[in-house]
Amino acid sequence: MKPERRALTVEIRAKGRRLEGYAATFGNPAEIGGRFVETIARGAFAATLSSRGDILALVDHDPGRVLARTRSGTLRLSEDSKGLAFALDVPDTSHGRDVLALAERGDLGGMSFGFTAIDEHRDGDRRELRAVELHEISVVLAWPAYDGTIIQARSLETGAPFRLYAERTLKLLELSR
Repeated sequence: MKPERRALTVEIRAKGRRLEGYAATFGNPAEIGGRFVETIARGAFAATLSSRGDILALVDHDPGRVLARTRSGTLRLSEDSKGLAFALDVPDTSHGRDVLALAERGDLGGMSFGFTAIDEHRDGDRRELRAVELHEISVVLAWPAYDGTIIQARSLETGAPFRLYAERTLKLLELSR
């Protein structure tokens, strides 16, 4: 099976040299290439997370731009009721500094993940991912596939969200419905 990639607009927070947020959210429909609508079921990442395999954090799915990995402990992943939560320690590299600067400004496109579907349910043009083998998560600099959540960056000095960006994003989401 060929690995797949999905991207979504999610909440991301910059806290010092750490990014936190969600790489995937449950039950959030996404139109995939105009071919079908896909959702992720709760628990879809459970088997991968319990296997303790090495999962990477990349920039735009590029293996030449590694930000963190689970094997070294610089990437931490968990599932909660909302989705696949992550925390990654951003390296002091050109890629890491670029990602942090964009996160702090609210300019990141979202998050993405690379996976192989293990268990899925199809019903016409709908697909539900019930279990996936997770290979990597990626910071997406431009356009994600999944919409519906907000990217937020928190400033190092105050910890406050960039409210104007969040408010503008919410208004755009409301208008698009």
